[in-house]
Order: sequence, then structure tokens, then C-alpha cells
Amino acid sequence: MTNEELILKKLEDLEAKIDPIVKSREAFLELKEDLMPLQNKVFQLIIQELQEVEAGFQLEDILLLIKQTMRSMRNFVYVLKTMDNIVEFIADVEPLLKSAVPKFIEYLDDMERQGVFRIMKATLDLRSKIASQYDQEELEKIFDGMVATLSLAKKLSDPKTMAFLEKVAAIPANVDLSKTREIGPVGLISAGFNSEIKQGLGVLIELTKALGKMKDNGQPVSSAPIAELPTQG
Repeated sequence: MTNEELILKKLEDLEAKIDPIVKSREAFLELKEDLMPLQNKVFQLIIQELQEVEAGFQLEDILLLIKQTMRSMRNFVYVLKTMDNIVEFIADVEPLLKSAVPKFIEYLDDMERQGVFRIMKATLDLRSKIASQYDQEELEKIFDGMVATLSLAKKLSDPKTMAFLEKVAAIPANVDLSKTREIGPVGLISAGFNSEIKQGLGVLIELTKALGKMKDNGQPVSSAPIAELPTQG
């Protein structure tokens, strides 16, 4: 192969390598020519939008925002991590909520059927009525009386007291007052031989003794001292 042929071969290879570059540049120039009108419209639109916010926008604000963002980068990272934890927590709790919420709704519905909310509303209405009728001092006295009443109810809840009250409450049902008759002194003496009357008098005496302790608030009654007789010498 002669030198001329070798040179022509190299020129052909070089032309083959340069041809794609030329075609790419031509395509880029064509794209640039196509985008020039759109570019102008975009710039015009940006200018119009900036004109609308021109009164409240300053270039210094962008710089300040960038600086503040860079200073708060750790806070942003912390917030993102916190959001991840919240998302994970919600994902873990979601199955529980799916089972707990229907049960809670069913529980509230059961309370509604039982009238609990009506009682609560009636209680609130009663409180509002009491507050409108009495002042603070009167309410304190009423509450003190309620506390004393609760203390009395506590004492009445004693099993012995409950049994005694039940027996006392049953007495009127067992007594026929239509059969009562007048009794004179002789009748009282003869009634003293009745065993039931004796038992009743015994119970009455025990109750009278217990009522006697109320005089000194349950303290034993102290008897008066007896004067000593002088001794004979």
C-alpha cells in the first residue's frame, strides 16, 4: 500500500469518527433552536410571577433562609428520625387499634343501653341545679352533712346492726293492733307472768341501758362518792 492510499485510509477513519460528533452537534443545535421560544416564554412567566411577589420578596431573604436551613440541618435530621419512629409506632399499633376500637365502641354502646350516660347527664343537671340554688357556704354545710350521713351508713352496715334493724322492721307485720284491749294494774301484774312479755321487757331494759350511755357520749356514768362514816374511838 502506497503512502497516498495510507493517508486516504486514515482520513476516511478520521471522518468516520468525526461524523457522529458532527451529527450530535447538529441535533443539539436543532434542539436549542426548538427550545429558544419555550425558554423565552418560561423566562417571561418567571418574571411575571416574581413581579407579583416583588413587594414581599428580597434576595437577602433567600440567603437568610439558606443559612438558617444549614444551621438547622441537625434539627431536620432529628425530625425525620422522629417521623420514622412515629411511622413505625403507628405500624405496630395499627393491628391493636383494629381490634381495640370495635371493642371500645361495643363497650360504649353497652353503657348507653344500660343508661350510664343518662345517669351521668342527670347527675350533671343535678349539680347545676344545686349550684344555682345554694351558695358556697351552704354547699359546704350540705357536703359536711352528706359526709356525716355516709359515716352513719357505714355504722349501719355492721352485720349486727343490720340484723337488729331487720328484726325491728318485721315487728309491725306480726302485730295485730285490732286485737288490743285495755289493761289495768291487775292486767299488768298478770302479764308479768308471760314469758314473751318477760323477754320483751328484758330487751327493753337492755336498750334503755344503751340509751342511757348517750347522755355522756358513751362514757360510763360515774357515781357520786359515798361519805365515809366517822369511826368511833
